[in-house]
Amino acid sequence: MLKGISPLISPELLKVMAEMGHGDELLIADAHFPGHSLSNHVIRADGIPAEQLLKAIIPLFELDAYAPPLIMMSPTEGDELDPGVERRYREALFGEESGLDICRVERFAFYQRAQKAFAVVMSGEVAKYGNIILKKGATPVHQ
Repeated sequence: MLKGISPLISPELLKVMAEMGHGDELLIADAHFPGHSLSNHVIRADGIPAEQLLKAIIPLFELDAYAPPLIMMSPTEGDELDPGVERRYREALFGEESGLDICRVERFAFYQRAQKAFAVVMSGEVAKYGNIILKKGATPVHQ
């Protein structure tokens, strides 16, 4: 066990985040997402809601400052989003602050992006459209 690191962050996930470079993407997928069909690098986090994973990841993960760092899937035509999902994710990432905009992309464009992601983390999230991509930024140098 390491100090200051949430026990929700598995050793495998910690290693993956450390290996990622600027611009690499980490997909936190809902339990329904076809992660194993789309990616060769899947990390299981069964039973853990996505917002809990996001809250555990964000202190260790610098978001990209040069491109939209948060990407979610748009609903398919005739379908609706649950606004509570994005609200829960924003709160996990930014607390009470509104934070950054979340970019929405069409379902199949999201799948193509998932295929290029550094890794897919299969969460226990059961909400429809509960997938979110985090684009990693460069960690600032502290003086």
